[in-house]
Amino acid sequence: MRLVTAAGADGLSVAELARSADLTRPTAHRLLTALRHEGLVDQDERSGRWMPGPELYLMGTVAASRYDITGIARDVVRSLAVRTEESAFLSVRRGDETVCLLREEGSFPIRSFVLSEGVRFPLGVASAGLAILAFLPPHDVDAYFERHPELGQRWGAAHAEPRLRTRLKETHERGFALNPGLIVEGSFGLGAAVFTREGHPQWALSLTGVQFRFGPDRLAELGRILLAHAHQLTTRVASAQR
Repeated sequence: MRLVTAAGADGLSVAELARSADLTRPTAHRLLTALRHEGLVDQDERSGRWMPGPELYLMGTVAASRYDITGIARDVVRSLAVRTEESAFLSVRRGDETVCLLREEGSFPIRSFVLSEGVRFPLGVASAGLAILAFLPPHDVDAYFERHPELGQRWGAAHAEPRLRTRLKETHERGFALNPGLIVEGSFGLGAAVFTREGHPQWALSLTGVQFRFGPDRLAELGRILLAHAHQLTTRVASAQR
């Protein structure tokens, strides 16, 4: 289901899904057929590609009242984009990943397209996930590294455990995360955690843009603006969860 929903409106073929899930094609088709029977996935009659089903929409509307903060976050994300002139985002933690929920374009004409709605990254990779991981309890961070020894191999040496732990410490001390072109060369990102009423880092605000826009003099100001917006949204979340 996660693979199907990640593909969005374009969908995926059964062969693509089987390959991504490391399943045989007959097994993948059998699982998809069962999910379709429950309305959780659907198949386009012309292309044969598999897409999210109508039951997911109904489930989502029920869960939204508890988990969806986009309604109270949209103007905060928009304000962040206006104030900084960079692209601004809201991401949410889902297990060991972050998922982008909102994107607002800044006014600067040259943009970075690393992130958009629905895009997932492992915690610690993009700036949003780095900010969230940095403020998790130490035992949760240790467990995360135990589950994902492949980070360095998959995402580059900067994401291997020793170097990533150093960046987590720096993020915690600074208050916001930096991603200096570690995913896409020439792109720069900042991220700040947004907390639940109980103090858990569940979301993150982030900024991305072309690297020359994030020089040392401007970086401090962008970080200050980002943290102020993250604090504003955290305060709203706490009020909404009462």
